[in-house]
Amino acid sequence: MGLFLVCHVCLKASTWQISGIWQKKKGASVNVKWLSVFFGYFFQTKSGRGSLSRLSLAKPVTDTACEKLDLGHVLAVEPVTEMKVRDCLVSAPGKAILHGEHAVVHGKVALAVSLNRRTYLHLKATSDGTVCINLPNIDTFLCWNLSELKQLLPFFCGQREVGQRLDFDLLKRLRDFMGLTNGNLDTSNMATLTFLYIYMSLFGSGELPSLKVSVWSELPTGAGLGSSAAYSVCLAAALLCASGAIPGPLKEWDHTARWHQEDLELINSWAFQGEMIIHGNPSGVDNTVGTWGGMLRFLAGKIIPLSRVPLLRILLTNTKVPRSTKVLVARVKDRINKFPPIMIPVLDTVDAVSSTCEKVLTEMTREPITGEHYKTLEELIDINQHLLNVMGVGHPALDMVCRVTLAKGLHSKLTGAGGGGCGITLLRPETDSAIIQSTMQDLKDCGFDCWETSIGGPGVQQHSPFSIKEDILEILNRYGVPRVTEQEDGLTL
Repeated sequence: MGLFLVCHVCLKASTWQISGIWQKKKGASVNVKWLSVFFGYFFQTKSGRGSLSRLSLAKPVTDTACEKLDLGHVLAVEPVTEMKVRDCLVSAPGKAILHGEHAVVHGKVALAVSLNRRTYLHLKATSDGTVCINLPNIDTFLCWNLSELKQLLPFFCGQREVGQRLDFDLLKRLRDFMGLTNGNLDTSNMATLTFLYIYMSLFGSGELPSLKVSVWSELPTGAGLGSSAAYSVCLAAALLCASGAIPGPLKEWDHTARWHQEDLELINSWAFQGEMIIHGNPSGVDNTVGTWGGMLRFLAGKIIPLSRVPLLRILLTNTKVPRSTKVLVARVKDRINKFPPIMIPVLDTVDAVSSTCEKVLTEMTREPITGEHYKTLEELIDINQHLLNVMGVGHPALDMVCRVTLAKGLHSKLTGAGGGGCGITLLRPETDSAIIQSTMQDLKDCGFDCWETSIGGPGVQQHSPFSIKEDILEILNRYGVPRVTEQEDGLTL
């Protein structure tokens, strides 16, 4: 850049050490003086992430600390060792499979949609020298002293870059730190392990910040609705934002805001790391839905978010019947092997159902929505539900959901692995609220949980407290979210 700095450095106790090496001719050696804030700004660039954007500052040094710096090498950027952690309030949606369950395992299209039952996370900076995680849904409340966590720093130094695979050595270090064995990796332990892995990976190359993370979810766990992915997405977004790796998109006047594509891709990558910790070998569908929202198309390992989808109202019913995805997948495979001339056409038909549904939903974003659109969607739901029963993944509880809702003129299907779990019921825009409430009560009388919600909504978001439902905010308030009060001269946190 044509600038040569040749000065003498004598760093005093009140100054900060700047590390860097400039280009020099062979054999030349000079001393460099403490640079003023002016030069810090001078070296700032307008290029994207990953370029030299600031001089790194280390801890204060003594009067006698003088450093000889060589000229000629590129300025070395060290990790910022002291940072102010930013408070962050975020949420991410659950997910439902609209069409393509089980067929997707055999190379067919599946459509996954965001579910507007969300997981909320509040990250708050503290000054008490602890790191705390509060997960009231699963009765987990843990704190560590920073002095304990600093013992792990030698292993996590420089681990800020996300990779395609987990670092199992680091994961083992964390398991040993937590005293975990393969026999006690329950939901609480896996959630805690995921938090510590992302926290240490993002902050481990610098000074560990004191903070408190509180999470509350509207999603039932273990129901196939992407609760773990929503948690991982929230963790990734909040910790990346707190560390300064991505900016907070929320402006003063915003109630909610979304990140730009580049930042969403980084969030999704870290969330996938979390899913690998929890599930071992996830497809990536759940965390991608939680990050991007809307609907995505999944085929042969390729995930394609669809740019525009209509927001559809549904009833979500949890039969509370436990099931094993592994057992159900094996059951379908056995049936295909036993009856290939029968089952292969069934899979092809499910594939056609998914493609037809995608086409109809695309039409609904380009032209006025009509009753014919909803009629087609209802027919596809009925067809797919029958095909899933043919595959052997139905359950009497799911049949009951279909019968109860059909008696009110509504159409339902299972979502996810089947064999129990959850079902979705499509609601037309004109469906009377009295019918909806009556149907929900009938389903609850069967012993099921039921919620009115929607699919196709936004992915991970940053929030102001004003945009959070009162009941959710009340829960999070117990763990450090600032209460919102109205005053005559404005709104105050």
